Amino acid sequence: MTEKSYIIDDKDKKTFLLDRKAYVSEDIATKEIDHIFGRCWIYVGHASELKKPGDFQTRYVAGRPIIFCRTQSGEIKCYFNTCRHRGAIVCAERNGNARKFRCIYHSWTYDLQGKLVALPGDDAYSGDFNRDDLGLRSPLRFEGYKDFWFMCLFPDAPTLIDYLAEATEYIDLVVDQSPSGNMEIISGTQEYDIAGNWKLMVENSVDDYHLPSTHSTWLKFMMNSGVKIEMPKEGLVLPKSGKAFALGNGHFTTDNLNYRGRPVAAWIPLFGEEAKPQVEAIRKELEQRLGPERAERVANTNRNLVIFPNLVINDGSSVTVRTFYPNGAGNMHVTAWALGTTEEDEDARARRLDAFLTFYGPGGFATPDDVEALEMVQQGLKNWREDRWSEMSRGMGKSDDEQLNSDEHHLRTFWRRWNKLMTEA
Repeated sequence: MTEKSYIIDDKDKKTFLLDRKAYVSEDIATKEIDHIFGRCWIYVGHASELKKPGDFQTRYVAGRPIIFCRTQSGEIKCYFNTCRHRGAIVCAERNGNARKFRCIYHSWTYDLQGKLVALPGDDAYSGDFNRDDLGLRSPLRFEGYKDFWFMCLFPDAPTLIDYLAEATEYIDLVVDQSPSGNMEIISGTQEYDIAGNWKLMVENSVDDYHLPSTHSTWLKFMMNSGVKIEMPKEGLVLPKSGKAFALGNGHFTTDNLNYRGRPVAAWIPLFGEEAKPQVEAIRKELEQRLGPERAERVANTNRNLVIFPNLVINDGSSVTVRTFYPNGAGNMHVTAWALGTTEEDEDARARRLDAFLTFYGPGGFATPDDVEALEMVQQGLKNWREDRWSEMSRGMGKSDDEQLNSDEHHLRTFWRRWNKLMTEA
């Protein structure tokens, strides 16, 4: 470990330890704003949230207030939601449809291209004042992949496609669920705060090691509902085997054989007998369009994908898109959406949402358990000075292609990338 490093990464001793100061230090949390969120591509939103020209969403991305909108010509844009005059929030609504954005403080008004188009008493300005120079500012970089849009504030960052690296394969598996390749964010947003460090959510989102203990109630519910869940075989902690893969640039995923049912062509008794024909028809369409091998991959595997640093796409019993951002070292704000195919009918959409809410919803079987567990971790970390290191060596003696989803290979992937960015000058 160098003087600056937050990890002990000893491949010979097969030991990986994390300095718990990374979870509790306000100085580190402040440094992350520049070194992590100021250098990486950060998820802004999905194109389906902007169906019509003039549609907009406002939210905080990487701690910055932004306007995510579609122009009259159909372009998708991102602006900082900050008036060029005195710095007030320009658009106070969470979402809607507009032709212009007007700051309530002094009525400076901007069009959908971000141009300053009106201001009261502009004849009082003289000299070098030029309204063409005072349009809304935009992030330095703004690019999309398969309708997922990201911004980046770092001039030397790679293109988005290069940044995503092998994670594109797993985004493609989600998008391939749709016959037209069009997925959509389903109306409704989950937002909640957790009294825990944001990096705990990264770990939790792909930590299948905790599922049998933390989510035992959900497993019992599934079994009592007629879902066949086999007991783990020797050497496993989960009903089905699964792997964990590093995907480049700090991204990683779990990749598991399905045992929990999927609205996209993996029927379980919980869906009801009447759903069987439709689920079988969805599966048949996948096979005809993608071929049997790809269809099996899309329909019958679960994937929890993390795109570094703070985007999670969990493609399990349904699909959830989740982001989280720190409010200091010991708190985070979480935002989550359900994602579905544009083609599914009312019955298929209902199954998807039921599966989504049952597991991922704020009152579901998983999310409340996870929130409680993460807050208990943060409470336990108050002893970090006396108990300095978190143990993350599980599976370290295996080769990369042997890493199970219940090992900690993917957690180490995140922390190595985080440590590199945080310790660079």
